[in-house]
Amino acid sequence: MPKVGVVAIQGDFEKHIDALRRSGLNHHQIVELRVPEDLAGVDRLIIPGGESTTVGMLMKRFGLAEAIQKASEKGMPIWGTCMGMILMAKEIEGREQFTLNLLDITVARNAFGAQVHSFEDEVEVEGIGEPVTGVFIRAPIVTHTGKARAIARYRDKIVAVQQGRRIGTSFHPELTADTRLHQYFLDL
Repeated sequence: MPKVGVVAIQGDFEKHIDALRRSGLNHHQIVELRVPEDLAGVDRLIIPGGESTTVGMLMKRFGLAEAIQKASEKGMPIWGTCMGMILMAKEIEGREQFTLNLLDITVARNAFGAQVHSFEDEVEVEGIGEPVTGVFIRAPIVTHTGKARAIARYRDKIVAVQQGRRIGTSFHPELTADTRLHQYFLDL
């Protein structure tokens, strides 16, 4: 089984850790990442939801951003959920903010509205089988794909992409009991 790092600066990282444990990993196979040294020995990485401006700034300040970019260049599988997908994007519509530039996509933040407009609904994700429950909380959408390909849409809006061994989802699978997307990521 792989050793999975979860960026643990801010956001819902503990929910991803719980989902990874439900997927069969033990605590020795999960690493909370805050500084570049935490990446040592990690085989794959999850960037969870949270506040992208703050987390991006902190990742850059502590050198974690550069370490993640180098790991990605070496082929490390990386999955970003919600904020994580925003940080992985090449471009953010209408904003000048730091990104890791790991997915050749443009995203629009808060595309479904404010926090009060959060919702759950079924989403069909390519390669997963039965629909998953998508938990959308101030969720972004992908407005343009370059080399990344859409693997899920919700009401004709792209809500999940994959580019090689990198995945971005605008919804939060870690907030459900369903671990199929975590297993898909572990199997990359």
